[in-house]
Amino acid sequence: MDAILKTLFSSEEQELNVLDCLSYLMMVMALVTFVASFFEHMPYGRYASSRYGFPVNVKFAWFVQELPAFLVPLNLVLWSPCAKIMHLPNQILLLMFFCHYVQRSLIYPFLIRGGKSTPFISFILAFVFCIYNGYLQARYLSHYADYPPGWVTHPCFIIGASMWFVGWIINIHSDHILRNLRKPGETGYKIPRGGMFEYVSGANFLGEIVEWAGFALAGHSIHSAAFALFTFIVLSSRGMDHHKWYLRKFEDYPKSRKALIPFVL
Repeated sequence: MDAILKTLFSSEEQELNVLDCLSYLMMVMALVTFVASFFEHMPYGRYASSRYGFPVNVKFAWFVQELPAFLVPLNLVLWSPCAKIMHLPNQILLLMFFCHYVQRSLIYPFLIRGGKSTPFISFILAFVFCIYNGYLQARYLSHYADYPPGWVTHPCFIIGASMWFVGWIINIHSDHILRNLRKPGETGYKIPRGGMFEYVSGANFLGEIVEWAGFALAGHSIHSAAFALFTFIVLSSRGMDHHKWYLRKFEDYPKSRKALIPFVL
């Protein structure tokens, strides 16, 4: 990995500049995605279409597309210079990232029950994004992020880390509820109940949005902020789509339940 980085970049200043540019590019991608969401559903799950390529088995798709977000950071930490890896804030932030993607790539795919296939284009885009973001977040945190003394006791870090943990738990618990909606042998869609689903239709999306917003607050960088913004744009769009779909599908859908933000939206 170190040899590859030395081939790609002539100096650390150049690589850091590239990391900054990748962050701004991710923000632009988020805005483009936001505009596109007004004209087209995200091509996945119940909104999947053959227009976006042949179907890929959902378990295989989740495993392969999310795996680079775990393997790329792992390789960066193990096989490249990590000038900041011994600092506690960097370690905790990297641990947050690893915890999410270990669960997302090595556990979650094998718990999926049924599930619609993923269109090939969606699968490839997610795979490329996980390489992109895995490198961006892990390289910055392991080699460049420089935090002031006592940063782990700063309110931004404490609040951000707490948000990350709460969001992570909401996300995992909401996925558990969705997996267990149907009893063995049952088919069709059901109204999710329990946990944050009592308040919003997109409880799993809300959890992940809170998770990465907390990560951005604790990380205090353009790199983590770009990821949080991208996550918010993509998942809020999915949450709104899901809410509208549930209202059309079920006449008895809870009218007090919001789409994404409890009691608000």
